Amino acid sequence: MARADTGCEVWQQDFLKLELPGKRFDGIFANAALFHVPTQELRRVLRQLHAALKPGGVLFSSNPRGENEEEWNRGRYGAYHDLEAWRRYMLDTGFMELEYYYRPTGLPREQQPWLASVWRRPSP
Repeated sequence: MARADTGCEVWQQDFLKLELPGKRFDGIFANAALFHVPTQELRRVLRQLHAALKPGGVLFSSNPRGENEEEWNRGRYGAYHDLEAWRRYMLDTGFMELEYYYRPTGLPREQQPWLASVWRRPSP
């Protein structure tokens, strides 16, 4: 759909079998996707995404937040991190935090199940 609607180059891959070129992308949009990566694989996947971004490139992610638990839910795996744990994973793999917010906006925190965050690969 993204390719058809925008005409942009779009890549779709399995996070556990990534084959991405280095320093190729200005941005990576991972909406409701990275929480499906098992915690034991998350740092490796984030390092690969970091390496695929050009210096100054941006990664957006939005994941359902939780208390750092992992589980199968209706046949799908999910890892539900809180802000502190998510921030640690991202910083440990070389990203610089730009911003974060909870969604949907305008509701009390307990009614905002999604943690959205924006990260940059620093320029040398």
